[in-house]
This record gives sequence, C-alpha cells and structure tokens, in this order.
Amino acid sequence: MSGGLYVQYGCGLCAPESWLNFDASLTLRFERSLVGFLYTRNGRRFPRRARYGDIVRGLPIPERSCRGIYSSHVLEHLALEDCDRALANSFRHLEPGGVFRLVVPDFAAYIESYLQDSSDRATHVFLESSSLGRKRRPRSLDGLLRDWLGNSAHLWMWDERSMAARLRDHGFVDIRRASCGDSGDNRFAEVENPDRFVDALAMQCARPR
Repeated sequence: MSGGLYVQYGCGLCAPESWLNFDASLTLRFERSLVGFLYTRNGRRFPRRARYGDIVRGLPIPERSCRGIYSSHVLEHLALEDCDRALANSFRHLEPGGVFRLVVPDFAAYIESYLQDSSDRATHVFLESSSLGRKRRPRSLDGLLRDWLGNSAHLWMWDERSMAARLRDHGFVDIRRASCGDSGDNRFAEVENPDRFVDALAMQCARPR
C-alpha cells in the first residue's frame, strides 16, 4: 500500500470512495459475517466501503503512510487510556508533515451552557446533552445488547486546552482549533460534515516533517 493515504476512523455511514474508511463498531463486524450478511441483506447499515478497523489497536495500514487522517466524534467514546492509544496510533500512521483533524464535543461549551441555565432542569439538561448521565439502566438482554453494540456513552470529555496538551504530549505540532473546511486541503471536504462541527471542538495538528 503506497503512501499519501487519506484515512478516517469511526466513519459510520460516511465512506467516500477516495478515502480508506474504518469503523470499530461490532455491528459492522456482524454485518460482514455470513450470518450478519444474511440477516441484514435487506437493510444493511454500513456502506460497502466501510472496513472494520480499531484505531486503539492500530489500523491495518503501514506506519507513516497517511497524508491525512480524520476522526469525527470518536475519541469521546474512549476511556482516557484507550484515547491515548488512539492518538499514538494516529501519529504513527501519519507520514511526516501529514495532517490529523478531529472533532469531539466541546466540554467547555457544555459547562458554559450549564452555568448560564438558571432553571431547575439545568443539571438534567447538562447530563443528558453531554451523554454523561443516564435516565435508565438497560435491564433486558435486548437492551443490554443494544447498549453494548451502540457504544453511545461519553467516557472522557475534552476542551481546547486539554486536547491541545494531549496532542503535544503525543508529538503533534502546529496544533490549533479548527472549523469545517479550513484545513487547506480540499480532500477533507469529502469527509467533513458541517453539522458535526456545531457546538463541537475541532482541532488540527500535524506530524513534524
């Protein structure tokens, strides 16, 4: 596999042909199995170009092979230790000078909204909107299975200062806050969705040349 790759992980339903698109969802693995193929043949959720790949373990691509890596609303679903592994592997997969762009919920924005809300529902709104609270526990087998496969809970949250510091710790340079479409590389327009940047924290950084 040659260098100059563009890779996104946690691709979900966004899988443009010119990118390598990976997702670690167990649902994707199930759909790619024979049983899953037969079970979901009339309503497959993941596009054909989505591949199974776990950034925490490292993607099935060479080191220093990526010109661009993109991750949208993935890192907040990882425990801190796993997030560190994901950032280390993102760095490892980038070629020198390669760019990494990421989007996560902006914890500072949630806090600011909470502090400005004087209603008696402020705590409820904060916990629900940030996905840090739960209204109910899944108790049925079906509910537990959906909860396990869905991986929707937020396990670690970030603001600009904490994310920038973490990126520096992993060796990234040229770290800055980003917005949709400001990468300077029009290839990122193929994966970036403006809706995913609303009330979110986007960062851009690079591997040193």
